Amino acid sequence: MKTCHPYDNIGSDIFYNLERKKIRISMYDITIIGAAVLDVLAQPVSKNQLLGRSCPADRVTLTPGGDACNEAVTLARLGKRVNLITKTGNDLSGQILLNYLRENGVSTEDTVIEAGLDTGINIVLVDEEAERSFITSRNGSLRRLSLPDINIKALEKAPVLCFASIFVSPCFTVADMASLFRSAKERGCILCADMTRCKNNERLPDIREAIQYLDYLFPNYEEAKAVSGLADPDEIADAFLACGVSCMVIKMGSRGCFIKSKKECLSVPAYPHTNCVDTTGAGDNFAAGFLYALSEQMDLADCGRFANMTASLAVESLGACTGVRSLSQVMKRFREITSN
Repeated sequence: MKTCHPYDNIGSDIFYNLERKKIRISMYDITIIGAAVLDVLAQPVSKNQLLGRSCPADRVTLTPGGDACNEAVTLARLGKRVNLITKTGNDLSGQILLNYLRENGVSTEDTVIEAGLDTGINIVLVDEEAERSFITSRNGSLRRLSLPDINIKALEKAPVLCFASIFVSPCFTVADMASLFRSAKERGCILCADMTRCKNNERLPDIREAIQYLDYLFPNYEEAKAVSGLADPDEIADAFLACGVSCMVIKMGSRGCFIKSKKECLSVPAYPHTNCVDTTGAGDNFAAGFLYALSEQMDLADCGRFANMTASLAVESLGACTGVRSLSQVMKRFREITSN
């Protein structure tokens, strides 16, 4: 790999000068496609407490959520110009959500607002160990985004595109994802995607048609293990690389992340002083941190470090969009780690 100042490249020679791309596409830095919902979080709540008629909690709060919403809000707070493509209902919940996004500097100009659709609301129960259980509406907007909702011209508005997340919406088939991803690559986008747990025991051959276009993929370890059928992170990464993914970024929780491309392989440890309160949105904030670093042309190791620092702040408060408030906040931890 060509070596130069760490912020003059983004870790792989498959990429091109982002500054050159910004001359042609200057409206936004990053486009995010995926779910935006409202989360009602209660903490602490254990399964045993649910057996009674009443379940007291120390905190019950309403916050925005959904993979794409979480990534977009965090990126905007880090200073990036973000365009969010999502789907909501034309209801009170949708109005609350869209107002919140706009107040946080996220563009929703390509978001679809569908009359008669209930904007998704998740009930999130957080236990004493900061782990979560979800109650979701099968008829809400969470899983209703589909290919016809995407304005293909919107893909030309930013040099980086992230699809968050694979397996969230059953309306987005593998063929649909492949069509979208192919269109993005034809428009010169750096293409990234996050992933959630597979719903129908899908394996790599089932999604190869779509993921072959990806430059970066951000599954967590359990998600990648389930799809690949493998247990070793290095072997998991190799399996995805063999399907055409250019760089695998596996989120390893408290162990940080494992990154592998055809030319680099590295493990990046997590921030060691995290006070974990709620893991809701941790992976989404990790992805946002990685996307920020990527757009700043950091090398792969620093992309991993910056992503880990972003996730570490996210889990220190209740709710997915409450922990990360500014770039300086993340940079403080990033400099702490890189100076040691």
